[in-house]
Amino acid sequence: MKNIIFWKKFVKWRLNYTNNYYFLLFLSVLTGFGTGLAAVLLKNLVHSIQKLVSNWSLFENHNYLYFLFPIIGISIVVLFIKYILRQEVGDGVPKVLYAISRNNAFIKAHNLFSSIISSALTVGFGGSVGLEGPTVATGAAVGSNIGRVFKVAYRQKIILLGAASAGAMAAIFKAPIAGVVFALEVIMIDLTTQSIIPILLAAASGSITSFLLMGTNVLYSFTLKANFMLDQIPYFIVLGIITGFIAVYFTQVYTKISTIFSKIKGVYKKLLIGGGLLGVVIFIFPALYGEGYETINSALRGDYSYLFESNIFNFNQESFLMLFILFLAMVLLKIIAASFTFGAGGIGGIFAPTLFTGVNTGLFLAVIFNHFGYDISPSNSALVGMAGLIAGVLQAPLTGIFLIGEITHGYGLLFPLMLTSTISFITVRIFQKNNIYTIQLARRKQLLTHHADKNTLTLIKMDSLIEDDFMPVKANDNLGELIKTVAESSRNLFPVVDSDLTLLGIVDLNRIRKIMFKNELHEKIKIREIMYVPEIVIEYEHEDPESIAEKLQKSGVFNIVVTHEGKYKGFISRANFFSHYRSLLKDFSAD
Repeated sequence: MKNIIFWKKFVKWRLNYTNNYYFLLFLSVLTGFGTGLAAVLLKNLVHSIQKLVSNWSLFENHNYLYFLFPIIGISIVVLFIKYILRQEVGDGVPKVLYAISRNNAFIKAHNLFSSIISSALTVGFGGSVGLEGPTVATGAAVGSNIGRVFKVAYRQKIILLGAASAGAMAAIFKAPIAGVVFALEVIMIDLTTQSIIPILLAAASGSITSFLLMGTNVLYSFTLKANFMLDQIPYFIVLGIITGFIAVYFTQVYTKISTIFSKIKGVYKKLLIGGGLLGVVIFIFPALYGEGYETINSALRGDYSYLFESNIFNFNQESFLMLFILFLAMVLLKIIAASFTFGAGGIGGIFAPTLFTGVNTGLFLAVIFNHFGYDISPSNSALVGMAGLIAGVLQAPLTGIFLIGEITHGYGLLFPLMLTSTISFITVRIFQKNNIYTIQLARRKQLLTHHADKNTLTLIKMDSLIEDDFMPVKANDNLGELIKTVAESSRNLFPVVDSDLTLLGIVDLNRIRKIMFKNELHEKIKIREIMYVPEIVIEYEHEDPESIAEKLQKSGVFNIVVTHEGKYKGFISRANFFSHYRSLLKDFSAD
């Protein structure tokens, strides 16, 4: 009890006596450290599970365990979510974007641990996904709940979510600059000086925590063996175009498979179908097992022997045709394996599959060019291919450049990183306007962008606009009964409804003023004779604020009636709508 009283006094003191911005900076540092701890915990937990699995004496001798282990891990996750957590865990980055756009920047407290547990089990047992998304989700839960506890405003909660995302990426990859760039390109929706400084602090504190607890070794090891030459510019342009097309394929396959699994009823049916298909794919191509950390490092050394390891068919390593087929399988099947993992119920991130696909695309292209007599460094091409695919899949070219440069110490290839990432981004944008994280939100018109006007419209809640103090009348009532209702109302519009509130029309006092005060007409004229059917109606569940704003502007009317499945619900007024808009715009864009 004393603790509760003390806490209330502390929050009251904070609200009254501390500078909001400097307190936000303190919370950003706190968020970064919390996110860093989450990343370290998740990494160590996954490594422990992987070590336990790899120590299984039968593992190296029986390929069928490649089929079995991912299913075991995902099954445990499904049971954990269904019977212990009993709440949806959700995807990492899309969860953060949804929280910003539709959930008042609120993320449930269970995400402080649920994403860690479920993703560790998924990836530790060989699910073909990564750890970045769950780390971002956990970090965002840290930021969101810190903001909730300390009673910060909505605008500051958004900043904390961006800071948490930066801290998560900085910690998991030990790449603070890439964390900042990722938050600014992918998460944050309104760039001001107020938002940038907290993001910098969170990224720094997250990466410091990771360095202190996990050492200073880079995640992916790369050594520059061959310098970039200007005559290689055409090659890296071609690599940019190819990674762009692969990114389009990557996003569309992920979206389509996700849509298919969303239509399957029952978690166990999804587990059976998704887990079975995943097991088959990994059984045939063991290199797709897990997040692919070792495979990526091999590719960065120019070593593609992983294509043939543990393969049940004992493919001929000297055959270029077989090499071509296996590389093509690595490029095309990783996202399919990742999608099956998600569809079966596994929890993870899409970042690792993107890196895996990118590094194989780059190495694959270099092998082809070298086979036909060109001199291209396989390791350089593999590195740049990773950046190209990140730029395309996330539609975040700066994230691709700085992440790959930072996590591999590969800044010696800065120019080809920039060139390929930019070309990949341009190629993707020709075919699709949203990245892999935002495509579903955009379809539901729940996505916030860097456009302040559209963001403000997205944030407007329909229920806050509806005014329900208009007094309904019946069609068979006469004019005299309408006059009595008018005397009790402050409005000049009256919805005409039947017994079950189905909207029949509207009576506008401005249209009937000439007959209102003619007593001899009060008994003769029925309301159905003086009502009119409105040309514009807003359907409650099928309209969004942007379309409402468009209707208000084009129609010129001051009030538009709202119905729900044909039944009267209220009115939305021009004055109330734009008052909400101006208020949100001011709060959203405040610096």
